[in-house]
Amino acid sequence: MSSAGEGLSRPLPEQVRVNVVDLAAQVLGSVPAASIPPPLRGIAKFDPRKRAKLGSAPIAAQLENDKKFRELVAESVAAGWPELVTALADGNVPPAADPVLVAAAAYLTRPPGWAEMIEAARTDLEQSAVAAEGSEREEVVARLREQLATQKTAAKEDADRLREQIKLARAENSDLRRKLHDARERAKSAMRRAEEMERAAEEARVAASAAGSAGESELRRLRERLADAERQLEASRRAAREGRSIEEARIRVLLDALQDASAGLRRELALPATISRPADSVAASTGERPGVRGVPARALADDDPQLLDQLLALPQVHLIIDGYNVTKTGYGTLTLADQRNRLMAGLGGLVAQTRVEVTVVFDGAELNSPVQVVAPRGVRVLFSAPGEIADDLIRRLVRAEPPGRAIAVVSSDREVAESVRRMGARPVPSGLLLRRLGRA
Repeated sequence: MSSAGEGLSRPLPEQVRVNVVDLAAQVLGSVPAASIPPPLRGIAKFDPRKRAKLGSAPIAAQLENDKKFRELVAESVAAGWPELVTALADGNVPPAADPVLVAAAAYLTRPPGWAEMIEAARTDLEQSAVAAEGSEREEVVARLREQLATQKTAAKEDADRLREQIKLARAENSDLRRKLHDARERAKSAMRRAEEMERAAEEARVAASAAGSAGESELRRLRERLADAERQLEASRRAAREGRSIEEARIRVLLDALQDASAGLRRELALPATISRPADSVAASTGERPGVRGVPARALADDDPQLLDQLLALPQVHLIIDGYNVTKTGYGTLTLADQRNRLMAGLGGLVAQTRVEVTVVFDGAELNSPVQVVAPRGVRVLFSAPGEIADDLIRRLVRAEPPGRAIAVVSSDREVAESVRRMGARPVPSGLLLRRLGRA
């Protein structure tokens, strides 16, 4: 350690002072409370970062005036940087060492010549600062030169662009002048044509005035001829109405006679006011074959797209539908309930358009409980009874119809199609009905 009389002529460099205070603040946290100088006991309770920030001045003063506290911090520095402290004690300053660390260690451990070491570090720091400032100044100059070059380039580009705009404006101005000249010439020509047309119009007015008297006399003759034609037309219409009235009276007498005869026959046979359909009584059918006639539908093939439209156009046709055969063909991925609901929705629109009788048959042999089906108006829904399949119920419905009624059975089941064909009904593939419902 140096003698007590040795000291610094100037204050510590700011970087060195900050480093020394940081080292002392860290040491305060590990020093026993009894060894902490009284002025620093309050600061020792702070966080290490707050100690260096809030207690900078008291710590620096204590290091300068309290030798014991400074030596306590020096011991911590010697333990942390033994090679540096040993070299400084021998009077050697490592050439690659940080000047700030060298000055801080010299200030705390006070080896021989420590003040000169601090001054040498101060000189190195000042030179480094000057060099950094010079380098920064060069960088600023370089940036300014680069900015100046960029601005010159931009100014040159702006000038070139302005010259090009001026050139375009001059060309446009010349074009506008030429167009103005052409417009003036066209206006003069239009004025000349207008004058010529006015003269022609005046001549036409004179000619029209001269021909006015002849035209009026001709108009009077035409009006008289038109009145004669209207009188003849009215006479013809009156004669036609009288002839049509006689024919309408004859037709009305015949219709009244037919209506009276129908009412008398209904009373004589005691027929009910409400007509029930044969399919409504299918459960009581004896199974006897009535010999239903076939439905020709103009001899169309079963897969002809026009087949179903022609069948629906027949009077009093009964459309019997194999329900699950149709739904599984068109939308088999849905649940059975959703299949039934979708089919009912489509058939409701079909019945509203065509007014045909529709019966839908579902297989109910495997049902554990009744199925609730919301059938639209005009659609009859039947489930086969236990022990009976839907195909048999369809055949019973066909047998229940009277001879001569048009019956169409919608099913892609070949066995069902062949059997109903033998019974006189016309089979229709399920795809045709699905196509018709999709079109509706």
